[in-house]
Amino acid sequence: MTTLAKDTRLHIRCDQDMRRLLDKAAAYAHMSVSEFVLRHAVVQAQSVVQAHEAITLAENDFAAFLDALDTPATANPALQRAMQAHSDRVL
Repeated sequence: MTTLAKDTRLHIRCDQDMRRLLDKAAAYAHMSVSEFVLRHAVVQAQSVVQAHEAITLAENDFAAFLDALDTPATANPALQRAMQAHSDRVL
């Protein structure tokens, strides 16, 4: 098992009931309270980040997305004018 250097601290405050619960859970899991809290907090953090950063599509929506990527877009005249106006101003 690889041990990583821990170079930052995280301080949290809780009431006595929460602390007793964490102590008991950590003891059942055979780890320190710090390790227990950190391990479970990281798992939850990964889940929250994944939920906010991932895009999930239903199968038929994903198929439509792939079809849109494979099919060349035909720009309508208004879109072509807007693209040209943007190019004239930005480039």
